[in-house]
Amino acid sequence: MSIAWKVAERAVEEGAMITLSNTPIAVRMGTVNALSEKLNCEVIPADATNVEDLENVFKRSMEVLGGKIDFVLHSIGMSPNVRKHRTYDDLDYKMLDTTLDISAVSFHKMIQSAKKLDAINEYGSILALSYVAAQRTFYGYNDMADAKALLESIGRSFGYIYGREKHVRINTISQSPTMTTAGSGVKGMDKLFDFADRMSPLGNASADECADYCIVMFSDLTRKVTMQNLYHDGGFSNVGMSLRAMATYEKGLDEYKDENGNIIYG
Repeated sequence: MSIAWKVAERAVEEGAMITLSNTPIAVRMGTVNALSEKLNCEVIPADATNVEDLENVFKRSMEVLGGKIDFVLHSIGMSPNVRKHRTYDDLDYKMLDTTLDISAVSFHKMIQSAKKLDAINEYGSILALSYVAAQRTFYGYNDMADAKALLESIGRSFGYIYGREKHVRINTISQSPTMTTAGSGVKGMDKLFDFADRMSPLGNASADECADYCIVMFSDLTRKVTMQNLYHDGGFSNVGMSLRAMATYEKGLDEYKDENGNIIYG
């Protein structure tokens, strides 16, 4: 189950009226319709890389909700290179373009579409989910790290313009490794999850806890918070080495070697 799913449930629990969006094939083949029925909200199919689709999402949402929008969540990420097990030193560049377009540039397209349509209320909140690999190197995260770095930069750059002109807030949340459908596609995710949990003084933040944080960021309680990358990771981002992580450190690298005994670092 995705973090976005949890955020949708939490928002409705707090009394929000929402719309959902996903790719047309995900709407047809996935479980988003079940969530829609549960929350009594409309699903608007859209390709997040297609500006016309995004404009339709905002136009239809304003029709359904009866006016401008108070908050938007961007929770999109996909890397064909990761899926195809292409290491960072052997990327397919067309796949890299796809990674960046889906995982980061779609955030810009989403915000630009909303701004041109004047779809967001004053002091409305726009959020995107990120990861600390935007700043630090993590084994197996591959070109998604580049995408997250671009995502956070878009949040800052657009946050200045949208804040000055319309008082709209834009932030990114750097979440702990989370066992979701998308997260499970990252190589070594189970080990990364365990390592981060051992490193973090408070342990990993769950999807439910991330949803709680998103609701706070959607609310008027954070109306003057913008252009920030906010770490929601149990303290992981400020720890060098914890006792629990050090005590369980393993020196064996056999499972990361190729048939010739060479370590695969990508």
